[in-house]
Amino acid sequence: MFNYNNADKKNKSFMYQNLQKSKSYNSDFSNSNFDYVCLRGAHLKSCTFDGCTFRGAEFTGTNLKDSTFKNAIFENTVFDGAKLEGVDFRGAQFKNSFFVASQMDNVKYLDVDQPGIRIYSEMPEIEMGEDLRSAIEKLMQNAFVKKSRVLDTKDKTMNTVSVMILIDRFGEERLAKSLEQVEEYLDRDFYTLSYIIKIIDKI
Repeated sequence: MFNYNNADKKNKSFMYQNLQKSKSYNSDFSNSNFDYVCLRGAHLKSCTFDGCTFRGAEFTGTNLKDSTFKNAIFENTVFDGAKLEGVDFRGAQFKNSFFVASQMDNVKYLDVDQPGIRIYSEMPEIEMGEDLRSAIEKLMQNAFVKKSRVLDTKDKTMNTVSVMILIDRFGEERLAKSLEQVEEYLDRDFYTLSYIIKIIDKI
């Protein structure tokens, strides 16, 4: 398990790991790789993530109180319902990253106006064609997709932020056609949207 207290875990790779509900306190993960990691429901309080990378990482319901992310890199990263009280983002770089319904009291050095950040008080509504909507709703019924929770919210509605990330990458027309084929390639559990992205790239 990814549970550390007062630990030194600098310069490690946690890439692709499922770190759901993990608990760490006052530990140093500086310069580590957290690309494509699921941190759903994790408690990572007073930890140091300076210089870490979080490409395709998902912080859903994650408690990050008083942790630091100085000079960290976030790309296609989602903070959904995350607790960010006292978090320090000094020098952090953001590309196509989302903050949705997250507690952002006393967040430090986060430039909310920079173009790589989108902030929503709740899951946003987006417009999409009927072909894409139908393909997503059908895929949401797949057992592996249901378990991953990457396309739905806690209310069992469509996760429109995930859809926005997919549309940004593939365009609506290609995405609709590709999602119709994705189910053929699903044969195991997965934890982040990056797995579906990888399948579409393969298609």
